[in-house]
Amino acid sequence: MVAPIKTHIAVVGAGIIGLATAFRLAAAGREVVVIDPNEPGSGASCGNAGTLAPYACAPVGNPDVLRNLPGLLFNAESPLAIRLAASPSLVPWLSRFVRQSLPAAARRNGVALAGLLREAMPAWRELADQAHVTNLLRYEGCLYLYREKAPAKDSEWGARLRNEMGVRQKRLTAAEVAEMEPALPPVAGGLLFPDAAHIIDPAVLSGRMAAATESLGASFQRARVERLASQNGGTIRLTCGDRIVDAHTVVLAAGAWSQSLALQVGDKIPLDTERGYHVEFDMDSPLIKRPVSPIDLGLYFTPMLGRLRVAGTVELGGLAAPLNPARIALLERGARKLFPNLGPMSGQWLGFRPSLPDSLPVIGRSRHGGNLIHAFGHGHLGMTLAAITSRAVVGLIERRNDPPDLSAFAPDRFG
Repeated sequence: MVAPIKTHIAVVGAGIIGLATAFRLAAAGREVVVIDPNEPGSGASCGNAGTLAPYACAPVGNPDVLRNLPGLLFNAESPLAIRLAASPSLVPWLSRFVRQSLPAAARRNGVALAGLLREAMPAWRELADQAHVTNLLRYEGCLYLYREKAPAKDSEWGARLRNEMGVRQKRLTAAEVAEMEPALPPVAGGLLFPDAAHIIDPAVLSGRMAAATESLGASFQRARVERLASQNGGTIRLTCGDRIVDAHTVVLAAGAWSQSLALQVGDKIPLDTERGYHVEFDMDSPLIKRPVSPIDLGLYFTPMLGRLRVAGTVELGGLAAPLNPARIALLERGARKLFPNLGPMSGQWLGFRPSLPDSLPVIGRSRHGGNLIHAFGHGHLGMTLAAITSRAVVGLIERRNDPPDLSAFAPDRFG
C-alpha cells in the first residue's frame, strides 16, 4: 500500500455539489482533494433536466401527491413507479414519505426549501462568473403547460405555497403560451416562472468546473471511498482500495452513495434512490427557447446544445437494477405527444437521485464529529442548489457567522 495522501480537506463525490464545494474551497486557497470513482459530473449531475428552478419550493411529498398516490403507483403511464423487487426494502422510506406529505409537515418542508432557494440564483450567478461557465446558462425562465384544462387559481397546493413564499409566477393564456413558444401545439394555458434558468449542457459545465477547480490547485483521485473513520489526532481516514487519504476535514457529497458512508460514523440517514431517466433527440435548431413541463405528463423538455432532452419520471428501486426499458418508452411516448414529428431518439440515460423522505437535503456537521460535513440528498434540486449549498458548506468549514440557517437540513433531524 502506498503512503497516505494527506490533505486539509477531502471532498467525497465529484457531482455538481462536490465540484462546486471544491471549487469554492480551492478559490479560497484551501488544500483540496476530490475523490470519486467516475469522471467528474458524470452521474445525475450530467443527466438531469438542466433546469435551475428557484421556484421549486413545493416538496415532492405534499398533500396533492398523497391524495393521488394510489393512482400514481398503479397507472402504467404514471411518472412514478416502484420496482416490485425493491418494494420490501422501500417500506420504511415510503412510510416516512407519507408522513412528510401531510399538510403541516409538507408546509414546514416547503418553507425550509424556499429559504434555501431564495439565494440559489444569486449564488449561481456568482459561481458561474468565478468558474467562467456563464456562457452555458440561459435565463429564459421555465414554462409549465396545462394541455387540456388550466386549474382554477390557487387550487393546487404547490401554487398556494409558492404564492405564500413570494415566488414570482405568471399565469398565461393559450395565446400567450403560443406567442412565447410557437412550436408548441395548442394548449389550455401555462404558468411561467421568470426567475428560472437552464444549462445548455450539464456535462460540459461539470467538466469545466472540474478543470477550473484543478487549475486552482485541487487534485482529483479516481477512486471509490470504501471506509471512512476518525483517527487519533482529529483527522479522518478515507480508505479507497489501495489508497488512503487522511484529511483534517471531509465533505461527504457522494450523492446516492452517501448513506452507507455516513452510517460508518453512526449517522443514520434515511436516504434512498430515485432512478431518473432521460431521452434525447438531435436537432440543428431548438424547438423551444426554455424548459417546458406539461403538468399532466410530469416531464421536462429542455433545449440543449444540438439536442432536445426529455427528462423525468421517478422510479424507486435502488442502485443495482439495470435500466428499465418501460421508463424509456414512457419518456418517448410523452415526447411525441408534445412534438409528434420528432425524429428518432439519439440517446437515453439512467441515473440516481439521492432523495430523503422530506424532500430536504442533508447539509451540516455530523453529530459524531465536527470535521465531517454532510452535503447530499438534494433529490431533484441538486443542480439548482449546488451554488448555495457549496457556499453554506464553505461557511461551515471557515466557521463564518453568516451562513444560511441550516437547522432544517441537519443530519440529526431524523433522530
